[in-house]
Amino acid sequence: MTEITDYTSLQTAVTEYLARDQDATLIARIPTFVQLAEAKFNRQLFVRQMEQRATALVDLNSEEPEFISLPSDFQSMRRVRLSSVTGKPCLEFKSGTQMDEYRFATSDVAARPRYFTVFGNELELAPTPDAAYTIEMVYRQNVPALASNGSNWLLTMAPDVYLYGALLESAPYIKEDARIQTWGLGFTSALADLNNLGLTSTFNAGPMTVRVSGQVI
Repeated sequence: MTEITDYTSLQTAVTEYLARDQDATLIARIPTFVQLAEAKFNRQLFVRQMEQRATALVDLNSEEPEFISLPSDFQSMRRVRLSSVTGKPCLEFKSGTQMDEYRFATSDVAARPRYFTVFGNELELAPTPDAAYTIEMVYRQNVPALASNGSNWLLTMAPDVYLYGALLESAPYIKEDARIQTWGLGFTSALADLNNLGLTSTFNAGPMTVRVSGQVI
């Protein structure tokens, strides 16, 4: 049995489990099965390894300095703060409509940003920045695709979720209805274990303290 250590060995392992070594057409589809499995990971996996931090500088020479491009691997935002300001204050989220209403009510006078929203592939700040602030973003990133990277942290951490994920995506293609349940259970179990581990590693670092928002304890 092949040891799964990278993209190539994963494809070899999938081929072994499918037991269709002579089916060149099926084997050629394995990268697609892996790609479809990764799409599921990005929708269903929530672990601390997916959290990333990035910084960006407000460009006052831009026609719209209130807009900053999001990282290419961005999926969802966890936190935004002004890292170049004393105390590194966090920005408060507002919806797009709320941002528009705020700009109208304040005549969009340039000032230190207090709010943010995510608009398409950009981060929008309000008020419009009056200086070249450094913006720090903590966000949830997509799992790095194996096709582009050869390996990634998820394959190293949980080769089983990749194996069962790819096999599960292959079942409808090869019309193996009987295997869907087996591979589906393997995938669901591996994914649940990872998500539970993510919760434990994030919130089990110390005792939880209940406090009123705004109080520092």
